[in-house]
Amino acid sequence: MKIHEHQGKELFKQFQVACPRGFVAYSVDEAMAAGKKLEAMGVKAFVVKAQIHAGGRGKGGGVKIAKNMDELKMHSSKILGMNLITHQTGPEGKLVNRLWIEEANPPKREMYLSYILDRGTGSVALLASAEGGMEIEELAVSHPEKILTLAVDPAIGWQAFHSRKVARFLNLGQDDATAHLAGELNSFLTNLYKLFWEKDCSIVEVNPLAIVGEGKDTHIIAMDAKINFDDNALKRHPYVLAFRDETEEDASEIEASKWDLNFIALDGNIGCMVNGAGLAMSTMDIIKSCGGEPANFLDVGGGATAEKVREAFKIILKDPKVKAIFVNIFGGIMKCDTIAEGVIAAAKQVKIHVPLVVRLEGTNVDKGRAMLDSSGLNIISATTMLDGATKAVAAMKKMGQ
Repeated sequence: MKIHEHQGKELFKQFQVACPRGFVAYSVDEAMAAGKKLEAMGVKAFVVKAQIHAGGRGKGGGVKIAKNMDELKMHSSKILGMNLITHQTGPEGKLVNRLWIEEANPPKREMYLSYILDRGTGSVALLASAEGGMEIEELAVSHPEKILTLAVDPAIGWQAFHSRKVARFLNLGQDDATAHLAGELNSFLTNLYKLFWEKDCSIVEVNPLAIVGEGKDTHIIAMDAKINFDDNALKRHPYVLAFRDETEEDASEIEASKWDLNFIALDGNIGCMVNGAGLAMSTMDIIKSCGGEPANFLDVGGGATAEKVREAFKIILKDPKVKAIFVNIFGGIMKCDTIAEGVIAAAKQVKIHVPLVVRLEGTNVDKGRAMLDSSGLNIISATTMLDGATKAVAAMKKMGQ
């Protein structure tokens, strides 16, 4: 699950991770009220930030500096309600429904920090770079030597020696002028790791991490906050779950989550219904190799009941681009005849107006196939994944003629 920047900074403050003061606004009037609150705190200039679940907001015109209240009103009026297009939103963009109004802190230096879950090492990994404010993916390709990666043993967690390595890499604390910043960095990293660990995050990214202030009165603050959470752990964090903004999510994905279906919409025209994430990925690959394009990733899980299959069909058929459906099920714990019964019941309840290709394999496969063949429904039976993908692509092409 993703959350907005202002929600991330709320968590930062709870864990004593330094960041600019600010307020969320859902209207221009609320933005002006936020500006007045900040003025009362001694703030002279503001940053108006669009709140959407995508990066690149600044380049898309969603982040503006306001030197006074008049500019604050002007920028808030333009950004709120705009369709913001960035490299992460796609050409369709995202509607801006809320703003984050914060104090302007001109950075003296920008860096990059993030904690991510490294499944390869079974640990949390810290990424750090002296090159902040740019896409870390681009830097990893062009200058990988400029990125420090530290694996953190979950048995011991974040330690002071980790912070010292990061400080040296970022050239902090190497002289009297930055000695205090090394100490601040240690507290910053320790608290950020605590947030990552205690809230079951999958990524906590600060880009940029900035040095602000003058002379020895300089400090480290998080200018941005990107936090994603492990969906499987959200039931342990009702406070975090309350941050969910369904307006930022695909409507079909929201509906799928209600039925415990793992669904991701794609751009193709062959709908996929599979049990198991690995088999789902393989199914999409083989469809593509046969000349088709998958319209979705959909994993119905091990308990493919008639109700779940029915709802899966409904979700797939909401996509007008879908010209054929490929159901690819391996009956392990769930027997093939039980799955066939569910597919038949669902197909009778849902008006399927595109060709339906079904491939079953596993326990009681012959019985399951016989049930499909005798169902009286217009189901194209397949014996292998390749056979099913080939038939689905052929059916799709025939529908498109």
